[in-house]
Amino acid sequence: MHFSRLGAYKDTPPPVIARAEGPYIWDTAGKRYLDGLSGLFVVQVGHGREELANAMSKQAAELAYFPIWSYAHPKAIELAERLATLTPGDLNNVFFTAGGSEAVESAWKLARAYFRKTGKPLKHKAISRSIAYHGTSMGALSITGLPALKQDFEPLVPSTMRVPNTNFYRRPPGSGDTPEEFGVWAADRIAEAIEFEGPETVAAVFLEPVQNSGGCFPPPPGYFQRVREICDRYDVLLVSDEVICAFGRLGEYFGADRYGYQPDIITVAKGLTSGYVPLGAMIASDRLAAPFREGTTSFTHGITYGGHPVGAAVALANLDLFEREQLLAHVRANTGTFRSYLERLNDLPIVGEVRGDGYFFGIELVKDKATKETFNDEESERLLRGFLSKALFDAGLYCRADDRGDPVVQLASPLICTEEHFAEIERVLRTVLTEAWNRI
Repeated sequence: MHFSRLGAYKDTPPPVIARAEGPYIWDTAGKRYLDGLSGLFVVQVGHGREELANAMSKQAAELAYFPIWSYAHPKAIELAERLATLTPGDLNNVFFTAGGSEAVESAWKLARAYFRKTGKPLKHKAISRSIAYHGTSMGALSITGLPALKQDFEPLVPSTMRVPNTNFYRRPPGSGDTPEEFGVWAADRIAEAIEFEGPETVAAVFLEPVQNSGGCFPPPPGYFQRVREICDRYDVLLVSDEVICAFGRLGEYFGADRYGYQPDIITVAKGLTSGYVPLGAMIASDRLAAPFREGTTSFTHGITYGGHPVGAAVALANLDLFEREQLLAHVRANTGTFRSYLERLNDLPIVGEVRGDGYFFGIELVKDKATKETFNDEESERLLRGFLSKALFDAGLYCRADDRGDPVVQLASPLICTEEHFAEIERVLRTVLTEAWNRI
């Protein structure tokens, strides 16, 4: 199983999820759980949507598979056009993948190839943020800022470097007293890294609108606007990695729209089909596509299942659901309610901070609320894997207890959820976190 300690299942089998409907999942014993993580930040429109299943079967009967290597098919064309109308600015060029890691990998390859084609072959390096996760393929893993995930696979692709993330709660001394000051400080570290490496060698900066790993770090006000200025100054591409944040997670189709910045590339997957079929994409600006549209030049990169007809058909049906049910407006209208239920947990001594946006929140857990003292590795192991993960699931809530960074509980419910579901999440969290504190 993926990202799993297989030894943990020597004597006890893993939970087996047999069916799902709306925001709920059921195991093989018939027990129901609230899906507080949308599977894996994926099932935006909820489980069991017949419209998506019907789109799948209809397309499979008509054209189940054909590659988009020198050929096209109607659904890929239609989906690419639709995405181009939704993306900000002139991001009109869609390169389909089968998932998020491939989308990030493709973005770095495009950045390198673009600068090679335009006479700047030394521009190949990539900058990303500390603790940020960008995927598992060798290039995407190299951009990832989580050393523990990388050590078994090193040496990786060279020429990547890390800058500070936007965790205002644990900002270092001298980085600003207000979110605005901290945003300037954090963005300027990107300029500093570009200068240190040499602007003539840096191709791209990879940033999530809200950083997932570490526990939902939203950008401080003005942060992305300053990053955009820095990228323009040094001719560095800004890649908005929206594998999690796109398609309604933050109340807009894209996080770049939510925070008002213009990327050069957007990477997407997950919510594009609400997970019903694997599909991802790298969406690039006209400028980046231009060198590959003339003469004998080509972008020598491809993926067997990129633009899969069934995946594209499901994505189109998924976007139809977004429009028909006004899911973006629903998220915007309810994000404050979701936050308010989670912030009720601030009265618990183990809760340090609630942070996030849209339907995407993290709760950081602490040993001491006043000092923000966190748990050491051994304590975090006992807290998260020894108790919390199983206890939350046993109590009927599927979510994520994670310590890639400081210990957090993450919530990202399906976008169809309403106040009754937020109240259910809060009740389970209150009971289990109270017990966790008592055990500590």
